[in-house]
Amino acid sequence: MIKVSGLTKDYGARRAIQNVSFDAQQGEIVGFLGPNGAGKTTTMRILTGYMPPTDGEAIVAGYDVVEESLEVRRRVGYLPETVPLYNDMIVFDYLKFMGELRKIPKVDDRVDEVLDMVGLFERADGYIGNLSKGMRQRIGLAQALLHRPEVLILDEPTIGLDPGQVVEVRELIKEIGKERTVLLSTHLLNEAQNICDRVLIINKGKIVAEDTTENLQARLIGAERVVIRVRGESDDLAQTVKKVKGVQAAEAKEDGSVEFEYSSGKDARPEVAKQVINAGYDLIELRPIGMSLEEIFLELTATDAKKK
Repeated sequence: MIKVSGLTKDYGARRAIQNVSFDAQQGEIVGFLGPNGAGKTTTMRILTGYMPPTDGEAIVAGYDVVEESLEVRRRVGYLPETVPLYNDMIVFDYLKFMGELRKIPKVDDRVDEVLDMVGLFERADGYIGNLSKGMRQRIGLAQALLHRPEVLILDEPTIGLDPGQVVEVRELIKEIGKERTVLLSTHLLNEAQNICDRVLIINKGKIVAEDTTENLQARLIGAERVVIRVRGESDDLAQTVKKVKGVQAAEAKEDGSVEFEYSSGKDARPEVAKQVINAGYDLIELRPIGMSLEEIFLELTATDAKKK
């Protein structure tokens, strides 16, 4: 539903994005990650028909964003980072107005549906200017969903929301992503890790990684990481683990656990468990762990910076 090839955008002498290529399929949620100024918002604006690229091609819902911009806009729901709202309008009236612009049939019923979806049904009669930032963000999400778009592009969708609202919006995005294509940018790395099927990491206008978080972990560390815990004293547990063939490193942690790595070619966990039990320890946990998305993000952007 989204296919981007060689996308480039120049602002005068400054190149915001360069040769960006990726795709996103129907029923897939793709996270778009990168530091400030990396090119996320520029890419999203091009995909929504807000502005043209300098070079390259972008096909959204089967239509070219330059040659068939109106068709793209009919099929895309867009939540920009700063939501443009009319403060002197009532919530229901604003969404009805947006629905009428899109010629949505039975627009009153549809407005009621999306207000319920984003948890604002009880605030339908309130003025937008009197609402909190989090509620205004949800109004922006509601207008993006009004016309049942095939593709949903969200720029920081949970910014300004309280923890409870964040959970609700994440679950809503997951549900939407079962049938539609969702591309979202976020600074909350755990958010991307929790809801995205794949992540794109962009740095200095270029895509530096594109994969699932699990595959990125494997590519970066080239080994499996495991935490092991025992009941009671864990003195010398790290030394016991280190003796197992295939274990590359073992480190005792302050909470009494031990983290170890083994080469991905052979699973060392059964032998580690056997050695730990034979050494007289009461084994209570043996659990794989991976690099967090934050670690992956910092590693990739740091590596890309060094290449420059």
